[in-house]
Amino acid sequence: MRIRAAIAVPAVSAAVAGLLLTAPQSQAAAGPDRTARCAEKALTVRAKAVPGHPAVLRVRVTNHGTRACVVDRVPTVTFGDLDGAALPVPEGGTGTYRLAVRGTAYADVRTIKDPRDPEARRVDAVTVAASAAHWGRSFTAAQLGTGRRVLVWEPVTTWWQRSAAAADRAIGLS
Repeated sequence: MRIRAAIAVPAVSAAVAGLLLTAPQSQAAAGPDRTARCAEKALTVRAKAVPGHPAVLRVRVTNHGTRACVVDRVPTVTFGDLDGAALPVPEGGTGTYRLAVRGTAYADVRTIKDPRDPEARRVDAVTVAASAAHWGRSFTAAQLGTGRRVLVWEPVTTWWQRSAAAADRAIGLS
């Protein structure tokens, strides 16, 4: 009797595993959404100073790929040769943000709270990436519309938002 049980259990397990591996995905057990990370080449990243607010940059990312994908919940924004990146507002920026095919997400970056601050640093360019694993795209101060330099001191960035207006509200512009 023990011999049969020892043979039958592995045989049944192997048969069940075989059925699960060969079943079409539509019949497989549903699990959590496993949307793939966005390939950097499938994304277009843009940045520009918000009109009337040169210390606030509006960033957007668009998915030009053929599938929905995810980026980090918060863009990675670095400033010239300075150490560090803009901090997320609100805190707790870990996680992902899903971008539909042709979908666009927006974030605002406040580079400095008070442009007259004597602690302000000045940089020639800002680099924005949709995910920390991406190289990102660099924008000169002239491309951003901030003048010859970008003033930086304790920069913050919003999480990705569905609209530019939502990003403006999240940073406190409206």
